[in-house]
Parts: sequence; C-alpha cells; structure tokens
Amino acid sequence: MAEKKIKKKKQVKKSTGKPLRVVEKKEKPGREIPVRKIIISSAVILIVFIALFAGYYYITTNYTVTTVYVEGNVHYSNEEIMEMVMEGRYGHNSLFLSLKYKDKSIEDIPFIEKMDVSVLDPHTVKIEVYEKALAGYVEYLDRYLYFDKDGIVVESSTEKTKGIPMVTGLSFDHVVLHQPLPVEDDTVFGEILSITQLVNKYDLSVDRIFFGADKTLTLYFENVKAAFGTGENLEAKVMELQYMLPELKGKSGTLRMENYTEETKTITFEPD
Repeated sequence: MAEKKIKKKKQVKKSTGKPLRVVEKKEKPGREIPVRKIIISSAVILIVFIALFAGYYYITTNYTVTTVYVEGNVHYSNEEIMEMVMEGRYGHNSLFLSLKYKDKSIEDIPFIEKMDVSVLDPHTVKIEVYEKALAGYVEYLDRYLYFDKDGIVVESSTEKTKGIPMVTGLSFDHVVLHQPLPVEDDTVFGEILSITQLVNKYDLSVDRIFFGADKTLTLYFENVKAAFGTGENLEAKVMELQYMLPELKGKSGTLRMENYTEETKTITFEPD
C-alpha cells in the first residue's frame, strides 16, 4: 500500500494592496542647560575658591608664632620642648595650636607630668612644663632608673639627668617600672628627696648620695665627701657646704659633719 505524501500548504497572508507605513521613533529631547546658569555656577565656585584661599593665606601669615616662652623645664632644653609641642606642618601657627591644645595638657612624655600650652597673642606662645618630682636614680642592668619621693620607678633611661643625684647603698634584687623599689625601709625615699631639694636650693652639684647599712648618709662632691651621720640638721649641713666646698677645691678627703649643729658648728676635714 503506497504511502501518501502529505504536503503542508504554506499559509501566505494576502496582501491588502495598501503600502506599508514606516513610523520613525523619535527620541525625547534632552534638557538643555542655559549658558547663563553655567556661567553663574562657575562664578560662584570661583568666588568660594578665592575666599578659601584668601582665608588660608590670612591665617598662615597673620598667626605665625615668632616668640615662645618655655617655663619649668629641667630635663629637656627649650628647643626640645618646642619640638614636642610645635610639631607638624602647622606647628608654628598660633590658631592651630590654640585649637589643638585648648583645655588639654600634653602627657605621656618621659620625666614630664604634663605640659600646658597658652597662646598669648597671634605671635606669642607660652609652654608651661611640669616635670615629675624625681628624688634620685639608681643604676641597674646598664640602665638609669629614676624614682620619685615614694620610691616608685617612673622612668628607665640610658641617659643621666642633670640635677638628679645617683643613689647608692640601697639593697634590692629586682626592679619593676611604675612600681616602688623593693627596699627594706621605704622611708629612705623621703630623705633622698629632701636632700635632692636642698642641694638644688643651694646650687650644689652632688655626684652621689650613699646610704650606709646603719642609715648613715654621705654626699660625694668630686674628690670631697661629706659625712652627715644619720641625717639630723640636714638643711643646716647643706647650707654650710655651700661655703666650705669652694675652699676645698682641688683637695681630696672627708668632711666630718656628723656632729654639726647650728650651735656647735663642729666640722673637721680629714685629707685622704
């Protein structure tokens, strides 16, 4: 039985005979910015820029620090203090400094409790330095350990500080920063501070303070040592030293001041 081939008829749309109409899609016209607005906006930006530049120029030229007063510093020089306070690009601008340090002290600097900065006028600044009340220092493991009136180790340094005496004779087996020196009798620290303040008061440069096991006190001045005994009449003895030491310049020996009082004035000198 022969297979019948079935042909699919293509469906052809009949033409209506009317010409096709082509419609072009028109783009929406964009908003045109008037030239006048562009000019005005540019002018405003230029004016703002000029005003900012003029303000910057005025501030940088009229608030330049030319005079600096530094008070209370011993450990650091005036120049070192100024470098700490007036650091950075605008460090010499008084307006910047007044904003930076307004109601704020500078802290966390070795040997210094705090520093206050005051702007006296657009060209003048005052820096007040409050140093830590150091009584003395001890040498330990090639470091200089500075302690205060309570014996608390406040700083560890490789440099000696002028005006702070070295203390020997104290016995301890360890040191912890910001902790008291572990000595047997901590009342010794108050005595050390008293001596330090006295020698500074009478402008004496003591090289070393020695505390003996029997609590006797000896002060070393180059080749001369002053034996104070157990520490009575400290101020009277130190005051007398300011007159005696110049007379002993170039000599070597011991000033026996153990029995000195303002009444007896007993002092002998034993040459080495």
